[in-house]
Amino acid sequence: MTEYRRFYIPNAMWFFTVNLAERKNNYLLIDKIDVLRNAFRYVKQRRPFQIDAIVILPEHLHCIWTLPPDDGDFSVRWNMLKGRFSRSIDHGERISKSRQKRHERGIWQRRLWAHLIEDQDDYNRHVDYIHWNPVKHGHVKSAIDWPYSSFHRFVKQGVYEENWGESEEPDIKGIE
Repeated sequence: MTEYRRFYIPNAMWFFTVNLAERKNNYLLIDKIDVLRNAFRYVKQRRPFQIDAIVILPEHLHCIWTLPPDDGDFSVRWNMLKGRFSRSIDHGERISKSRQKRHERGIWQRRLWAHLIEDQDDYNRHVDYIHWNPVKHGHVKSAIDWPYSSFHRFVKQGVYEENWGESEEPDIKGIE
């Protein structure tokens, strides 16, 4: 069995990609957006962290978190979040035999992608990637049109113009 090593660094900033187990034609995350928001609130109350940027797509999400100075364990937060969300929705998903053996739901992929943000340029490229993702996947023609994104907050703060990315694709090379 593969052994994954995670580095837990307090006060660090991390980029995450988290996927549903079944991605094809699955709209669960936006269909249950309020349940997902409640799961985030639940975890943040118990194990604080800051969401710097986020986008929720139908079957996956990307976000950047800053962890507190005294706690770098993002895995426990994701486990709590996935569990809270899963317990809050009805059963009915396909469950593989290996998941059945472990008494697991079939909602989330077991693993997640985590990248330690290295510097301001790395942060900027990942924030752009997050906000460009709904356009990249063909859900909308402009980032401003996707409602499940921190892009709107960034526009209010003056970081982006409302029409950001409409005339040319952002430089997000090296992230995918």
